[in-house]
Amino acid sequence: MTAPIVSTQENVPRWTTQTVSMSTDILDRMERAVAKVRERLLRATAALNEVGIPYAVVGGNAVASWVATVDEGAVRNTRDVDLLVRRSDLPAIAAALEQAGFVGGELLDVIMFRDGAEGKPSEAIHLLFAGEKTRPDHLLPAPDIQTVDNPANFRVITLEALVPMKLMSNRDKDRTHLRDIIGVGLVDASWLPRLPPQLAERLKELLETPDG
Repeated sequence: MTAPIVSTQENVPRWTTQTVSMSTDILDRMERAVAKVRERLLRATAALNEVGIPYAVVGGNAVASWVATVDEGAVRNTRDVDLLVRRSDLPAIAAALEQAGFVGGELLDVIMFRDGAEGKPSEAIHLLFAGEKTRPDHLLPAPDIQTVDNPANFRVITLEALVPMKLMSNRDKDRTHLRDIIGVGLVDASWLPRLPPQLAERLKELLETPDG
């Protein structure tokens, strides 16, 4: 019989401690990561505000904005910026964002604007189109642009439009975002009759499993 391998400090691979070690500036890097997303959001929306193009901030930044109205400690950070726009405005949007330093492109059928030539797609401005299905399997198209003004001078999708969008996407992160909204009391069982049955069933499950 082969003797079991006993893990000791001597036979732990050297790369393990090197991989998990954190440099002294890790907190600064964490803060910079959050600040970069906010700066990107403000720069993009300011460019659209300047030329009067309708848009709504959606996705994780919209969730964060709504959650912050109740409990800033429950706000979750996000990497990208999602904007709901009208497809007919796309040429004017592209001109405004490119003037602000973004670089347009498309990846996996998503129209996006990276933050400069070296910008990462995962950290870009991603466009969704009002009145169109974001994915073919979505129950409903994205809503029209319905917004409220954020004190930071950008326009956020209404909660009534945001919740169905998140329920339609139904990815792990969308369910997490919805639990954040539920957790601060912005959505409860009174929302169920307002939704199509399939979306109401998804929300009901989230209300019944607040911890996932």
